[in-house]
Amino acid sequence: MPHSRQTGFPPGMGEVARLTRAGRLAEATGLIQRLLRGEDAAASPPPNSPDPTVLEGEFERLDPAPHEPASHEPAHRSDAPGRGPATGSSKTGLPRTGLPRTGLGQTLRGLAARLRPAGLQGGRHAGPPAEPLPDGASFTAASYTGPAGTRAYKLYVPANRGDGLRPLVVMLHGCTQSPDDFAAGTRMNALAERHGVFVAYPEQPATANAQRCWNWFKPEDQRRGHGEPDLLAGITRRIMRDHPVDPDRVYIAGLSAGGAAAAIMGAAYPDLYAAVGVHSGLPAGAAHDLPSALAAMRQGSRALPDTPRTDRRPPTIIFHGDRDTVVHPQNGDRVAAQAIAAASGLGTEVQHGEAPGRRAYSRTLHTDPAGRTLCEQWTIHGAGHAWAGGSPAGSYTDPQGPDATMEMMRFFLDHRLSAAAD
Repeated sequence: MPHSRQTGFPPGMGEVARLTRAGRLAEATGLIQRLLRGEDAAASPPPNSPDPTVLEGEFERLDPAPHEPASHEPAHRSDAPGRGPATGSSKTGLPRTGLPRTGLGQTLRGLAARLRPAGLQGGRHAGPPAEPLPDGASFTAASYTGPAGTRAYKLYVPANRGDGLRPLVVMLHGCTQSPDDFAAGTRMNALAERHGVFVAYPEQPATANAQRCWNWFKPEDQRRGHGEPDLLAGITRRIMRDHPVDPDRVYIAGLSAGGAAAAIMGAAYPDLYAAVGVHSGLPAGAAHDLPSALAAMRQGSRALPDTPRTDRRPPTIIFHGDRDTVVHPQNGDRVAAQAIAAASGLGTEVQHGEAPGRRAYSRTLHTDPAGRTLCEQWTIHGAGHAWAGGSPAGSYTDPQGPDATMEMMRFFLDHRLSAAAD
């Protein structure tokens, strides 16, 4: 597609830029949809185009495709959204929202990728087929209602659970994903069966966020006892009440927006979660509105965000691709900085590895004087924004990466809540 010499955008994208700067986000989204269908930019919107008078929230409209692979990376499933041609220019003027200089072009590319006809999960099609369950296991839907509202969730109950109390892992999906999709992509249920672990998958509905992202960037969804943190803690406690869960071995993990939400939960509820997993996410408190969210995603958090003052931060395992173009890799460093901020006398060790046929990685361990690992940070070389070592049965996975699911489970089972108080 030829580019306009005047704007640096393909024909029609200059108008998208103008609408975006003016805050007319629904109209910009509808125009991108028409351009992708090959319609003239001046054509009237079709009857089923987005209503420009309805905005489900600024961030939902601007958030880039949550697991858009880097331009040099192949998509890891045949229907994954690909990156279109570059449509932005570094010389484009800044919108008045305070976005980074490259934010507009990148945001428009993300919108275009997300609006391609195929390849998006989380309600846009039926999702992956369910895998057969072992005899005696179950994967069922439930819901929890609290002061902040209602959230559905799915719970995997392993057949291999013995007679004693068992661990629980809470898994927070990324934008556009669903519990079934996230379970398929991470293969967490299969590993949970092996270890006799309960796994919960809370679901973010489109009514709370149009792209089904956890609202990690909103102040009301960053605090203990409020908003989504209160709902997620409520789901966790409900499962602990209704099932034989060991309160010393409850963990939470997430991907992208889910990873940012998991970091918030660890900061807000260090008395509930024994350890946290953050994959391609952001630190707690990284943003407080749309402009700061986009800036943190694009450029990385510039300063260590404030978090609740506590004597304990849950041990944290972090995965981030060093070529992630959706959430800047610097955010992984900031998650690690938060995890060890309250500790002293830590030792640091950096290991390098590469399994046959998989990506190389650097693994940084921060251990306390007693030898306990408080933070384990994996930097995956050449990887974009996708679950490392995941299955192509789910969306936004990188089968070539080291097995993040296995490593998270190993890290989790090495930590108990009571041991942290010793």
